[in-house]
Amino acid sequence: MDSRTMFVLFWMLLSSTSSGIKLDGNGYVDIVIAISSRVPEDNTLINKIKDMVSEGSLYLYAALDKKVYFKQATILVPPQWNSTAKIIIDKANPAYGDEPYTNQYGECGAEGQYIHFTPNFIRDTTLIKPYGSKGKVFVHEWAHLRWGVYDEYSGEKPFYYSNGNIEHLIKISLEILSTTDFLLIFRCSKNIDGQLSDSCKFFPNKYQNAQSSIMFIPSLDSVTTFCRENEHNYEAPNLQNKKCNKATWTVIFEDSVDKDALRSLKPLQSSPPAPAFKVVQRMHRVVCLVLDVSGSMQGSRILRLQQAATHFLQNIIEDQASVAMVTFSTDASTLSPLTRIDSDTTRERLVTLLPKTASGSTYICKGLNLGLQVLNKDNGDVIGDEIIFLTDGEASDNLNSCVPSAINSGAVIHTIALGNKADKALREMAYKTEGKFITASDDILSNQLLNGFSSLTVPTGDQTKEPVQLDSVGAKTSDWFNGTVPVDQTVGTRTSFTITYETSLPNIYITSPSGSIYDQMRMRHDESTKTVTLKVPGIAETGDWKYSIKSPKLQSLTVTATSQAARADVPPIIVKANMDQKFNDGTKPMTVYAEVSQNYKPVINAEVWATLEPDSGSAETLQLLDNGAGTDAFKDDGVYSRYFTKMKNGRSSLKVRVKNQGGQTRFTLQKRGGAPYVPGYVVDGNYDTLKANYSNISLTSSCRSTGESFEVVLKSTTPPNFPPNRITDLSAEIQEDTVLLSWTAPGEDLDQGTAKYYKIMWSFDLKMLRFNFSNAHEVNISAISPQEAGSVEQHSFNLGFPIQNGTTLFFAVQSEDKELVKSEISNIAQASKILPLSQPTGVLEIDLKLVVIAVAVCLATVVIIAIIGITIWALTPRKTA
Repeated sequence: MDSRTMFVLFWMLLSSTSSGIKLDGNGYVDIVIAISSRVPEDNTLINKIKDMVSEGSLYLYAALDKKVYFKQATILVPPQWNSTAKIIIDKANPAYGDEPYTNQYGECGAEGQYIHFTPNFIRDTTLIKPYGSKGKVFVHEWAHLRWGVYDEYSGEKPFYYSNGNIEHLIKISLEILSTTDFLLIFRCSKNIDGQLSDSCKFFPNKYQNAQSSIMFIPSLDSVTTFCRENEHNYEAPNLQNKKCNKATWTVIFEDSVDKDALRSLKPLQSSPPAPAFKVVQRMHRVVCLVLDVSGSMQGSRILRLQQAATHFLQNIIEDQASVAMVTFSTDASTLSPLTRIDSDTTRERLVTLLPKTASGSTYICKGLNLGLQVLNKDNGDVIGDEIIFLTDGEASDNLNSCVPSAINSGAVIHTIALGNKADKALREMAYKTEGKFITASDDILSNQLLNGFSSLTVPTGDQTKEPVQLDSVGAKTSDWFNGTVPVDQTVGTRTSFTITYETSLPNIYITSPSGSIYDQMRMRHDESTKTVTLKVPGIAETGDWKYSIKSPKLQSLTVTATSQAARADVPPIIVKANMDQKFNDGTKPMTVYAEVSQNYKPVINAEVWATLEPDSGSAETLQLLDNGAGTDAFKDDGVYSRYFTKMKNGRSSLKVRVKNQGGQTRFTLQKRGGAPYVPGYVVDGNYDTLKANYSNISLTSSCRSTGESFEVVLKSTTPPNFPPNRITDLSAEIQEDTVLLSWTAPGEDLDQGTAKYYKIMWSFDLKMLRFNFSNAHEVNISAISPQEAGSVEQHSFNLGFPIQNGTTLFFAVQSEDKELVKSEISNIAQASKILPLSQPTGVLEIDLKLVVIAVAVCLATVVIIAIIGITIWALTPRKTA
């Protein structure tokens, strides 16, 4: 099978609309591992990847009751790359170094975004010691990616108090609890306030019988399975308890995407076969634009088609791609055969061929069939080729006569539906070929059509060569239309401003940060498409670019700015935005996510706004938050999110805008997970220590936007009443005989509005709160009124009795809305009362090595003294009788 044929894997396995991975019987197939184009050529890397997956298959088989294994994987090598690949081999993330990690920020049980390995981790055998075997680490990360479980360790709080005793998160299974020599605390000191210091470390015995849990410490040879309910430690302050509050095994079999299959699968009767591997390399992209020019596309629609397609051809489609164009109405015709994009001249020539008039019927099948025929001419098949299909979707023919064959053709078909009447068969065709289905409003002010074309990119793995949308806005005015487009130091190459107008050419002025003014004499004007384009020469200046557009009459105007990286070694800041669901019936809320990063580094403290534009009616605007509360999984990780509750019937599109927030926006190297790094082991009574290095950085970011479509079909005409969101960041502290609780306020409807009432319960027993919340002890909070969602709640109270030293208490909160709809019970917070030490710092050292040395010295001293004594006794003259 040639490399072009294998391109179908690229889209059909890696589409953003699905994970691609699936179970075929007991074996996982369609696992795609993408090697970045930034990774230097190394043939040994492919063999190492195969070894890791093959070894991991056996661990997975053993860990999940012999039910599943890795059956088939495809390794995509440079220049092939896709940002939606589920397993990525790329240069190190500065926060993690060579440490493997999974980009994961959904709710418990939700699939992660991708696993990240570095080439060095795959190749370097010395990293087996601190992280464990490559196969077992792969299974650890696979559990994050596929089943949405979280880590059972914590780098921030590896130790905690339980009833006055120091415990470690390794207290995870019954077998471990009975293994007295599992844990040794090394140089563990208490601060003056009686709390454990940050210097505490643990060193497990290398050889033992503990079998759970892979989500804690896969580097131990004996650990081969996932923690079950009867083994799970609910007290441990780890992410698995915070996010899921249940055992890993339970999440896999009750909440994950594979829950139904895993419960019904029978264990294999013998060891699984070795995984089958395919190694493929993709050729350049092949695309056919299939454009609707029927009578229903007259007026503003055909103009917007021209404008959006012009922007796609001028600024979005990558160099060396092949592009063809087909139109259809009553009949179909070829505007251009496949043409290689090899210069700006070629791009402009294709723009001049775009259709300018519309008439006739809408024979969709004629356009679709001709598009496939044009794609077939270059190499005899269409497998892996793309169709970008733009139509209002009101078919004059029977789509059942062509859609099934198009789905089976092997082509990837993206559908852009203009208006709200597109046939559902077109949506099905897009999703079944793993293309994108994009909706665009008929509102001429909306940039949805242009943004839809802009989103149809194929990342190469090298973000320095990919277009980045800086801004996309519109206005209807007969006066000035002004705005600012920030350009930060990471972008500037091939910067362009595209201005579209409705009827009359406006006066346009664009001013650089240093004051240079670009007027229309320095811009390209295409009167037929009513488009004006400024291509900034060289590298655009860093700072605020300002545009001022004066319209001679009342009309709609839009401005779209794009750019690329300023330097080949510095990727730009990018935004990846998505909804957690493509379809919704109103019975559960939707979540908006926006991940802001540069070269895997999270961008924090940004101001992030999401605009959700329906086919008709007013748009909804939400400020997305990165506060670690509500739907946001981790505070300050560069992933901003919010619940979306005001759903309307029909299709909508998502646009996200990111701004620098008062100069506070910066990078962070804070980690939110990663494979557990063991600082050392105890082997035959001796410490074997290892080292790790981390760093931090800050930088300012600028403005970006992106978009995606989704559909809502409400089951009821009554608006859904969602409860307040679950509180996930409850913390507790004991001060003398007073308890201080802190959390982020939920809303009336999830994370919006203001809740009506809190109910706070406490217990000496964590299980009481988890399994019998209403029967625990209630705190009198009559004076507490909930604040607006997102506010910081801090409340202190006295339980009415003296709290003894060494006491551990557990707390949980439940909130209600005005209709008495209750939230889920919060995470369970614990607090221990530990009195300050009499000395400024007390040191608790259980250091076996030092103990052995001390004992040896004592014994040697005793032996020496004995020898001296015996010698003296032997040499001393004795009196004879």
